[in-house]
Amino acid sequence: MDIITEIIGNIHRPEWDGKLDGFDVESVFLDQWTAQKSRFLAKGDKGNEFPIALKRHSQIVDGDIVAYDPEKHTAVVLRLNLSPVLVVDLGGIASRTPEDIIRISVELGHAIGNQHWPAVVKGTKVYVPLTVDRKVMMSVLETHHIEGITFNFHEGLDVIPFLAPHEMRRLFGGAGQESHEHVHAHTHVHADGTEHAHPHTHPHGDHEHHNHTH
Repeated sequence: MDIITEIIGNIHRPEWDGKLDGFDVESVFLDQWTAQKSRFLAKGDKGNEFPIALKRHSQIVDGDIVAYDPEKHTAVVLRLNLSPVLVVDLGGIASRTPEDIIRISVELGHAIGNQHWPAVVKGTKVYVPLTVDRKVMMSVLETHHIEGITFNFHEGLDVIPFLAPHEMRRLFGGAGQESHEHVHAHTHVHADGTEHAHPHTHPHGDHEHHNHTH
């Protein structure tokens, strides 16, 4: 097959609504690591391979159409499998005193930075990619008891509209490499009942969770 060099359209755009009805559509599922690349060889769900070489800095989004033949009624669509993102909202502290805002922001920065989690700040929200188990990440923030903030996980596809390409690469570009290394967390339970999670990477290792009581 010829090398695919451009995105023709997107199934989520109004102009493509119903346009592929009755077509033989082959879906190419990409993990978030591959989706950040502009050159790769992908395999569709019907077994066909598609060499893709887009322009540099091209940003693939879910539903991109890379092949379309109205005569043969065939099309090829890229679908993304993105991990969830932890969204921390600081909007609730906007009316606080400058001293409170600084203190709470520093506390949050310390909690996130202490885990070596990457993060993107947009407005009053902080986006943190899923790096360890969801429960571990939630436990870390709950343990710090940071006042005035709310946090929860959102699907990766749902937060994409709020992010610039370089921010998407920061959130999703480093994940999806499970074939090279696995990330797990050691959760330490202290005498006061609090927990503290430490992510570790082990090449070609298995996911583990260890509980240590001090």
